[in-house]
Amino acid sequence: MSRRPARAEHPSSGGTTAVVGDQVLTLPNMISFARLIGVPLFLYLFLVVHADVAAIVVLAIGGTSDWVDGWIARRLQQVSRLGELLDPLADRLYILATLLAFTAREVVPWQFTAALLARELLLLGSLAVLRRYGYGPPPVHYVGKTATFLLLAAFPILLLAAAVPGGATVAGAIGWGLAWWGLVLYWVAGAMYVVQANRLVRAMRTRSGGAAA
Repeated sequence: MSRRPARAEHPSSGGTTAVVGDQVLTLPNMISFARLIGVPLFLYLFLVVHADVAAIVVLAIGGTSDWVDGWIARRLQQVSRLGELLDPLADRLYILATLLAFTAREVVPWQFTAALLARELLLLGSLAVLRRYGYGPPPVHYVGKTATFLLLAAFPILLLAAAVPGGATVAGAIGWGLAWWGLVLYWVAGAMYVVQANRLVRAMRTRSGGAAA
C-alpha cells in the first residue's frame, strides 16, 4: 500500500495495470453519481410516500449496478481517482440508508443493523489509524466486494417479502440467506482490513525505531 491517499495505478481484474486518471465526466463516474442519487430517492419512496414497489425497483437497480461502473471503467480505461472514491461511497450509503430505513419500518431487526454498524465503526477506526501514519485507504478486497454484493442483493428481496402478501416465505428465506452470508463476509473482510492495517503500523514503527537507532 502506498503512503499517499490516492494510488497512481492499481492492478485490474485481468492482471494488467490500469492507470488512474483525474477525469471527472466519465461514463463510470456518471453511473456512480446516478447510484448516489438513488439513495435519497429510495428513502423518499420508502419512508415518506410508502411506495414500496417503486422502492424495490430503486434498490434492485442500485444493487445490481454495483459492479457496472467498475467494469466499464476498466473496460474503457476510464479508471479515475474520483471513481475509486464514488464506488465504495455509493455502496456504503446504500447499505447504511437501507438498514436504517428497514429498521425504522421493522423490515429487519435492530440487532442485524447494529452488527453491520459495528463493523463500519471498526473499519473507520482502522482508517483513522492508517491516516495517522500517512497511509490511504486499503484496496477493496474481493471478500468485501462479495459481502457488499450479497447485502445489496438481499435488501430488495427482503423488502419484497415484507411488501407483497404471500411472498414472505420464499422471498424471506432467500433474502435472509443472502443477508446473513453478507453479514458474515462483511465482518471477515473487516477483520482482514484490521490485520492489514496492524501489519502496516507495526512495520512503520519498526522502521522508525531502526532509523532512530
